[in-house]
Amino acid sequence: MNASLSVFKDIKIGTRRGVKTENAASESAANCFTMLSMDDLTRRPKTDPTEIYRHRDGIYAPELVAVAIVGLDFFSRLAKSPADEQSICTGLGLAERPVDVMLTLFCAMGYIEKKDGAFHLTEIAREFLVRDSPWFVGPYFVHFVDRPIYKALLETLRTDKPSWAGATARKPWVEAMEDDAFAEQFTGTMDSRGMYVGPVLAARLDLKAHRRLLDIAGGSGIYACCIAAAHSHLKATVFEKPPVDRVTRKCIAKRGFTDRVGVASGDMLRDPLPAGYDVHLWSNALHDWGAATVKLLLGKSYAALPPGGLLVIHDRHLNREKTGPLPIAAHSVFLMAGTEGRYYSIAEIEAFLDEVGFVAPDYREVILDYSIITARKPE
Repeated sequence: MNASLSVFKDIKIGTRRGVKTENAASESAANCFTMLSMDDLTRRPKTDPTEIYRHRDGIYAPELVAVAIVGLDFFSRLAKSPADEQSICTGLGLAERPVDVMLTLFCAMGYIEKKDGAFHLTEIAREFLVRDSPWFVGPYFVHFVDRPIYKALLETLRTDKPSWAGATARKPWVEAMEDDAFAEQFTGTMDSRGMYVGPVLAARLDLKAHRRLLDIAGGSGIYACCIAAAHSHLKATVFEKPPVDRVTRKCIAKRGFTDRVGVASGDMLRDPLPAGYDVHLWSNALHDWGAATVKLLLGKSYAALPPGGLLVIHDRHLNREKTGPLPIAAHSVFLMAGTEGRYYSIAEIEAFLDEVGFVAPDYREVILDYSIITARKPE
């Protein structure tokens, strides 16, 4: 037998306890990958994996393009009558949140542009995305109509309900996270990104004047641990909802950080945030929620932080005009499909912070399309 083939034949795909799958293929996909622990959470790789992550993050964006071309004939309609966002929602019978995501994506792709409050087609869209053009690409995309993701995105556009982009018989995300196996799988997914992003985030933060950090909805605690590793004077606590908190404790213990990073159990949507922390971290959390909920959560931070306390929002942010960057606009389609939220622009986040009462917002880029927006509670 060929030696290289023998290597693959001898690989055994393990199954994690508590994870049930319907067939061998899905079992392999769900269970064969486990993150290796790392002794030094300040360590960084030599190469840049940005494009690898973007393959996954932007996977639903082409499906939304197909929905607009074939399912909605969106571009042909806009060619006849440029319109603002509300008129588009009303005219096509679509919901505001997913339309916001769609318009942002098409602006980032260069298919539409906003002039005097109305969206207009660009030249490339007029030539290739309009039905009465001789170069119309509609027939090239018509085969998407039977794909589960295509159908799910069209349904989300019409109802504003997260669809998990084609998954069948799946609970809403908040309910799904109450299942131990799903919560463990989800936090593992986030760890596979956090191990790369976390050390850079920690290095970007000036926390010399701070002593205690609360990482709200921190999942596995990867970001809290990375920050603790880089700032030896700091102690951190991850605030998580049961049963995710049990997974959090296991992950922190596996990394050897139980003396520096604790866990507090609670529901951020129902409970007040615990007092006694001078830094609040919202990492990859606010994008799961609509604007009203985001403001509610930021208000809870404002209430719990002491005067002068620091708020850190670590996320991907659209530019102020909501015309990109394209990788973030594309990943926002993923969020549209699976959560109640989307990615917000720098201007939107700053407006939320101002409304709640925070001052001195500051924007800084991190890595992998991530950025931080910091603000302070007034003295």
